[in-house]
Amino acid sequence: MTALTALEAPPEAPRSTFTRTFGVLCRRDALLLREQLVTFLLRTIMQPLLMTFVFAFVLPSVGSAPPGPAGGAMSFATVLVPGLVAISATTQAMNAAMTPLLIELAYDDIEDRVLAPIPVWVVAAQKIVSAGTQGVLSGALVFPIVLTVHAKGQAPQVHVHNWPLFVVVLLLSGMLAASIGLIFGTAFDAMKANALFMLFALPLMMFGCVYFTWSALHTIRWLQIAVLANPVVYMSEGLRAALTPQVGHMPTWILLLVLTGGLLGLGGLATRLFVRRVLA
Repeated sequence: MTALTALEAPPEAPRSTFTRTFGVLCRRDALLLREQLVTFLLRTIMQPLLMTFVFAFVLPSVGSAPPGPAGGAMSFATVLVPGLVAISATTQAMNAAMTPLLIELAYDDIEDRVLAPIPVWVVAAQKIVSAGTQGVLSGALVFPIVLTVHAKGQAPQVHVHNWPLFVVVLLLSGMLAASIGLIFGTAFDAMKANALFMLFALPLMMFGCVYFTWSALHTIRWLQIAVLANPVVYMSEGLRAALTPQVGHMPTWILLLVLTGGLLGLGGLATRLFVRRVLA
């Protein structure tokens, strides 16, 4: 490199600058979340509360509860809890990544972060981390609901049997869902993104092994294979491995491989789309 080229090349930002800027962006999102805490809690709690109330309280009370595994020896709520945690974390993380970004891009309100002394891809990564964290918090809020809202004798048999696996699966689930939300927020305009999100979210919930285990689909083999394209399946099954291993679940190594690979692949795609969109 010649002396002139060296003088013209912009100096690289020190690593400490990256860390400080990343932390400032995270604190900014945390402050915004604190200001909207009531809305966040209502949005987070309503879905698992209504589902738990119907499936764990109303249906057992009227004698119409779905049978649990092992011929009903275990309550249906036990099967439902890991799936509820997974779908709550997924929908919240996707919304937290997609909705603010659509507003920021529509009103050109993202320049302050794009002009920060860090590469643009770091801004995308921070959005994934921030939205994924909100998804994790949303998943954690499911537990006090499912442990208190149920009919007599229908309490879920849930216990964290494997803490490292539980934490890893929940974190991977939140970050993966946030990556999907970021893709929606950057690949489409606001109207298309919201419409497609609604169409995308319903199959995620209905065929994400939320209400049943993946192994229970063995009698419908084609559907058991088809749902493998749904990321929520691996989230639900991974949380079952940590919370209710007595129910049965996919092999742990497959769950972790798919969740990690999905995060790397979709996270990388989301980052590239974000950089291309904001620099266009």
